[in-house]
Amino acid sequence: MHQSLAFLATLSLLLAAPPVVAEMPRIELTTGFYRIDAEVAADNPHRMRGLMHRRSMAANQGMLFVFPLAANHCMWMRNTLLPLSVAFLDEDGRILNIENMQPQTEDNHCAVKAARYALEMNLGWFSSKGIKPGAHIGGIEKAPAPQ
Repeated sequence: MHQSLAFLATLSLLLAAPPVVAEMPRIELTTGFYRIDAEVAADNPHRMRGLMHRRSMAANQGMLFVFPLAANHCMWMRNTLLPLSVAFLDEDGRILNIENMQPQTEDNHCAVKAARYALEMNLGWFSSKGIKPGAHIGGIEKAPAPQ
């Protein structure tokens, strides 16, 4: 009887735990002289989670979102604790536009044209490096195919 209760208690804890999402792959991206260590969110669970609940991110780290189709994708900051800048990129890795996003808001920040990728970095990263729309992000061709 005691073992049955212990088993049921363990089972209930496992069922109540949030699902474990596999670690995201990483790739190195470049723009000008700058290198970016980017996690890649190429499937729906990773794209939905993004950078939610994180309290910090190193200076040259970011997250590359890979979308199945080029479209006017939008990002928001629900449950995201870090202020971020997002660059929307076309199929070739050219920056279409850059938007600044405040933590824990639900404002939409959208691509101005059909974007295939979005690159999130710490707030102000792009402007502090003089990176503007039209700049190229190298290395996106190494990103995993979207799912």
